[in-house]
Amino acid sequence: MKEIFNAEGVFVKYREKTVELENGQVLKHRSEEPTELWWELKEAIKGKRVKIVVYELEE
Repeated sequence: MKEIFNAEGVFVKYREKTVELENGQVLKHRSEEPTELWWELKEAIKGKRVKIVVYELEE
């Protein structure tokens, strides 16, 4: 096995917003947006057989 990608950062930006409608109902809008890290990893592993291990970094 050889290393083909090594980077740190936020993989996907996640947002959640609560909205109250005119009739009183409350909805949660959720959105996910891939970051540059996601696109770089996608290109690095394209067409390869890989094993991916993810560690959470503490801030």
